[in-house]
Amino acid sequence: MSDELKRSFPPVAGPDTRVLVLGSLPGERSLAERRYYAHPQNQFWRLMSPVAGQDLVPLPYEARLAALRVAGIGLWDVVAQARRTGSSDAAIRDLAANDLASLVATLPQLRAIGFNGGTALRHGMAQLGAAANGYAIVPLPSSSPLHTVGVAAKQAAWLALANYL
Repeated sequence: MSDELKRSFPPVAGPDTRVLVLGSLPGERSLAERRYYAHPQNQFWRLMSPVAGQDLVPLPYEARLAALRVAGIGLWDVVAQARRTGSSDAAIRDLAANDLASLVATLPQLRAIGFNGGTALRHGMAQLGAAANGYAIVPLPSSSPLHTVGVAAKQAAWLALANYL
């Protein structure tokens, strides 16, 4: 777990995206595997399954992404790059932001923006500014295994995303 510069992945979104879920910055396991939410203890895929209308957990990664796109769900991160030791959002420093406003401007059907955790919400809202107007903003409890609340306690907040599909 080095303090080298970490970079986020490209967005998974298109013109039919109705809900955009923004994380902070991929963790070590995700960066190593080049996949969003790759850590087996991260609850993201379990939390998104009822939102997407199918069990995403057993699917191969590319099929998970395809199922999200079919459901009208997009993914990205608020941090483009930063230095961080480990996977904790609290350790993020020297960050450069992704251009969220430019992405949002390319999503004509977008209805809601969900923020996966407090760091994503704080940085994402600061980055979006007025570009967030007109969209439902949905703060979500972090899916990270570092946020030790169980799936059942988080599910209702995440399920609210389905209202915008």
